[in-house]
Parts: sequence; structure tokens; C-alpha cells
Amino acid sequence: MQSAVLLAIIKSPLSKKRVEELAKEIVASDFSVKKLIDLTFHEEEQIGFRASWILESVYINHTTHFLTDSTYFLSKFSEQKNPSSRRHFGKIVALMTAKKAPLYIVETVDAYNTDELVETVFSWLIDDCVPVAVKSHCLNILANLASKHNWIKDELLETMDFLVDKESIAFYAKVKQIRKQLKK
Repeated sequence: MQSAVLLAIIKSPLSKKRVEELAKEIVASDFSVKKLIDLTFHEEEQIGFRASWILESVYINHTTHFLTDSTYFLSKFSEQKNPSSRRHFGKIVALMTAKKAPLYIVETVDAYNTDELVETVFSWLIDDCVPVAVKSHCLNILANLASKHNWIKDELLETMDFLVDKESIAFYAKVKQIRKQLKK
């Protein structure tokens, strides 16, 4: 698949099935994940959002194809300003840092300096303009990285205490789940 072809396709709305088909086509054609990551920063927010959705599908369904550019993705994470793309970026990092992540992804994250990423995730968590779905992924990311950064646990607990009354019931439920995870 060529960049121009993909760009033409994602100028129009996509179904979940079509997103998964495009992810499969990207892998089959050996389309660069780096190019797809760059497309998530497109000036037209809807194009960036659709590229981010496809990127998430590539990560979930074709993780080994994603691996080649996983460090590049982590380096670009903090630059993502598109609110719709942030949801997909957050989910990808939450999955990358999860206990059940593939070993080759765990090794990539362990070797990567996650300081800037953690700073960005905390800033998204406390930003009133960031949707709760993104904040939910932020909670997962921070809880997952607490073993790598020993200071995160206390800071995250304090931040959750501060935010729990300001956010939705869904956020409150997620906070309960994260508290349990941090106690282990």
C-alpha cells in the first residue's frame, strides 16, 4: 500500500471492520508503521484520528509488525495534540506497559527512557479538557509503569484522590481498579 492510497481511503469515515482490513493490508504490503505514525499527526483531525485507529489495530492484531517502530512511537507520544488520536495512543501505551504485553514489547519499554512519557501522561490526567476515556488509559499507563519509576505510586494515589470527585462515575470505578493494582 502506498501513502497516497491510504490517505485517500482515510479521508472518508471508516467502520471497525474496514479499519481492521486496512491494518491487515498495511502489514501485508509491509507499509511502514513509522509512516502510519506520522499520518496520525495530519493537520486534518479526522484523518489523524483514523490513522490512529488503524495504528491501534496494527498494534493489537499485528504486534510484531508494530515492534520495528515501537521506539519511534514512544518518542512521538508526547507530541500528540489531537484529542481523538490521544485515545488510541493512550490505549496502545497502556497495552505496551501491561503485564500481559509480549516479551519483545516489554523489553522495548524497559529499555526506553519513559520519563517524558510519564510526564505527558500525568499532564493529560490532570487536564480538564482531556476526555475521561483518555484519562482511563493514563491511569493504566501510570500504574503499569509504577514498578519502573518508584515515585509514581504515591504521586498517582494523590492525583487520583484529587480528581476522583471532579470526574465521572466511570472514572471513579477505574480509580478503584487502579488502587487494587497498586496494592499488589
